[in-house]
Amino acid sequence: MSILIALCAGLLFGIGLLLSGMADPLKVKGFLDLLGPWNPTLALVMGGALVVGMVGFRLATGRRTAWSGVPMQLPPPGPIDGRLALGGVLFGAGWGLAGFCPGPAIVAAGSGSMAAMAFVAAMVAGMLLHDQVFAAARRQSSAELAPLGDA
Repeated sequence: MSILIALCAGLLFGIGLLLSGMADPLKVKGFLDLLGPWNPTLALVMGGALVVGMVGFRLATGRRTAWSGVPMQLPPPGPIDGRLALGGVLFGAGWGLAGFCPGPAIVAAGSGSMAAMAFVAAMVAGMLLHDQVFAAARRQSSAELAPLGDA
């Protein structure tokens, strides 16, 4: 049942991105280009998403399980650290340069956009690289913390 709920949520999200035009990188770049012909569409979409998110989090507050029956796993609030700030800067720079963020890129790639397919390929490569780098760092720190064996 949870797969069906995820599929429906993903379809609804994708349809919303298509109807709002957010799968078109020119609309996104039109919003980010404050010195050119500014396009406020993205601000309206973000405002709508904020309202939906606020309602969703309000409904989720105090629940132990999601509608699908799986345990709720809302992240705890925490400080803004260097990794989060760097991630935000990289995300924003990539979004501004390409005009895509992950969701709209996948929708646009599904519609056959070569630029979106290239973005998704680069995104997946970056995720894999991240996992490799941090897995190596975790192994290194685990090795440093491991007790010395009998010599």
